[in-house]
Amino acid sequence: MRFDALVIGAGPAGSSAAAILAEKGRSVALLEREAFPRYRVGESLIPYCWFPLERLGLVEAVDAAAYTNDKNSVQFASLDGRISTPFYFFQHDEHPSSKTWQVVRSEFDTLLRDNAVAKGAQLFERTAAKELRYDGERVVGVRAENADGESLEFEAAVTLDASGRDAFAQSRSRWRVPDQELRKIAIWTYYEGALRDPGLDAGATTIAYLPNKGWFWYLPLAGDKVSVGIVADPDYLFRDTREPAEIFAREIPIQPWIAQHLAQGRQSGPYHVTSDFSYRSRYCSRDGLVLAGDAFTFLDPVFSSGVYFALQSGVLVGDAIDAALSAGDTSAGAFEAYARRFLPGVEAMRKIVYAFYDPDFHFGKFFKAHPELHREVTDVLIGNLEQDFTRLFSAMEGFAKLPAPLPHGGPLA
Repeated sequence: MRFDALVIGAGPAGSSAAAILAEKGRSVALLEREAFPRYRVGESLIPYCWFPLERLGLVEAVDAAAYTNDKNSVQFASLDGRISTPFYFFQHDEHPSSKTWQVVRSEFDTLLRDNAVAKGAQLFERTAAKELRYDGERVVGVRAENADGESLEFEAAVTLDASGRDAFAQSRSRWRVPDQELRKIAIWTYYEGALRDPGLDAGATTIAYLPNKGWFWYLPLAGDKVSVGIVADPDYLFRDTREPAEIFAREIPIQPWIAQHLAQGRQSGPYHVTSDFSYRSRYCSRDGLVLAGDAFTFLDPVFSSGVYFALQSGVLVGDAIDAALSAGDTSAGAFEAYARRFLPGVEAMRKIVYAFYDPDFHFGKFFKAHPELHREVTDVLIGNLEQDFTRLFSAMEGFAKLPAPLPHGGPLA
C-alpha cells in the first residue's frame, strides 16, 4: 500500500500530524497498534494547548465534552500543607487560551484520532509497526502486522514516528539519549470521592511538595475522579519497599494537604509505575523518516508539558512534511527547520524543570529578587515558548544550576 505519508501512532502527535496532512489533500495512513479508546496518563493540559487545538478545529469540541473539567489555575502545597495563592491563567492574559482543561485521555485521544479520520486519514487500528523498510539508507515505509497476524507492507514518501514513549524508530536505531539529571520514578492511581476545592479552584492542578524535591500531583477530573501521583528519585521512593500501595500509604501522611484531600475518598483501580521520564532522540530525522511527540523527546511531567509538546510537534511536523512533499525533498535535512523551531521551547521548559528540582531554588525567593521576571516564568509554564528567554535564564542561573542546551536532536546528516 502506497501513501504520501505514513504515521505510526494515533496519539496526540500522530493524530494531529495526520489531520494536518489529510486536510491538505495528502494521502495518509495512520497506524495504531491498540484499539481505541485506550488508557493513557497525562490528563492535565497547559493553556497553550489551545493553539494547536484551535488549528485542528477542536477547541469547541473539547470545551463541550463531558470528559473535561475546567482548569483555571495551578497551585502549590508546601511541606507543611499550606497552599499558595492559586495562579489564575486569566490574570496573566485575557485570551480564550486562559482557560484550559483536565481531560480523560482515552476520550481526548479518541477525539483527536477521529478528527484525523474525518479529514481523510486512513486508519489501520490494531496494526503494529514491526520494522522500518529501507532503500539503501532511506526509509521507505514499514512492515506491520494486524490483529490477525497478517503481515502488511506500507510504502510512503515520508514515515512519521509518533509512537509515543515506545519510540519505535528511536529504540531500533539506538538514538535515545536519557537526561541523566532527571531520572525520576512516578507512581500514580485514582481516587473517587476525594475533596475538591470550591469555586474556580475545583479543577486546579495542585503540586504538593514532598521531602528531597519529590512531589504529588492532584488533578480533579470530570465526574468524581481525581488523578493522584508521586514523582521522586528512586532512592527516596524505594527506600524501604517497592510496593506502590505501601509507598502511597507511607507518603500521604507526610503531605498534610494531600492527606486532607484524600481522607474522604477511596482509592480506585490499579497503581501504575513508570521511570526514566526525560530523554531526547539523538536525531529528529533521517532520509524519509521524521520523529514527533514522545517518540522524539519527553520531559519530566512536573509542569504538565507532555500533551502540549505532542500536539505542537504534531502540528509543526504536519506542516513540515507537507512542505517537504511539495518540494520533492524528503531528506533528513528537510526537517531541520522543524527541529529548530520546536526544540528551543523544550529547552526553556527543561531549564524551569531543572530549577524546580534544584535543592537551593525556590520560586518565592527568585521572584522576590526579580519581580520583573514573573511574567517570563509564567510564559514558560503556560507554553508561550516561542520567544527569547535570555534575560530570564541569565538571572535564574544565580539561583539554580541550569543545564546547557542539549547538542542533539537535529537531522541525521
